[in-house]
Amino acid sequence: MSPARQDNPQSNNRASRHDPEASIAIRSLALRLPSGYRVDPHEHDWPQLIHATDGVMTVDTEEGSWVIPSRRAAWVPGGVTHGIEATGRVLMRTLYVRPDLAGQLPSHCSVMSVSPLLRELVLEVVRRGFLDESVVEQARLGAVVLDQLRETPEVPLDLAWPRDPRARRIADRVRADPASQQTLESLAVGSGASPRTLERLFQRETGVTFGRWRQRARLLDALRRLASGEPVITTAIAVGYDSPSAFIAMFKRNLGKTPSRYFNDPPATP
Repeated sequence: MSPARQDNPQSNNRASRHDPEASIAIRSLALRLPSGYRVDPHEHDWPQLIHATDGVMTVDTEEGSWVIPSRRAAWVPGGVTHGIEATGRVLMRTLYVRPDLAGQLPSHCSVMSVSPLLRELVLEVVRRGFLDESVVEQARLGAVVLDQLRETPEVPLDLAWPRDPRARRIADRVRADPASQQTLESLAVGSGASPRTLERLFQRETGVTFGRWRQRARLLDALRRLASGEPVITTAIAVGYDSPSAFIAMFKRNLGKTPSRYFNDPPATP
């Protein structure tokens, strides 16, 4: 597959190489990713905000997966190994925050809602390439960016992975075929664990029951499909729902909006 196109090679260099100037507070990166493009697992010393101004990205770590539609962003702490997959044509804009400035920001991966103000701030930093706190005007801009990140609410677009290999096998089957109607009893055959044991493992290692975990897996798969332009009716069937109305009800119950409003309404301002 052809390499991702860099919109701003200069900013990419600043983001990827070690910069001896300790006064650099925030660096940036801009990329165009074709649909289906995968960024191999990697990590950064600096925490980062990964924002898609267009398209959808999925961020995968050993702990779980996070789906990032446009108008949302992923927060990835420093030192966390992660890969990225693009769905649809993705315009990725990333900010890297100097570690000593990220103390009040999340210490775990999460998806954040991106207000119109935060979006414009991200685009401005990308345009500049970096913010140097020794420059008064840039220091002020950087402070506003950090304030916005601290105030931005997290949204439930994550899917935690069970660590136990028996439960992980079940999770892999569900993710490979989200439309399957197999019961946990049926899925447990050949897994090396009873349905009761698997239910305990999912509850303990993902924080939710198997049923809730499967619903979340279907929701995130649906988000990727809808963001790539797939109609609601075909998306609903592809993720295991008999009717669009049942799917829309599930979508609204989990995300607070119908699919059409979710992708068309701007996020609430923090």
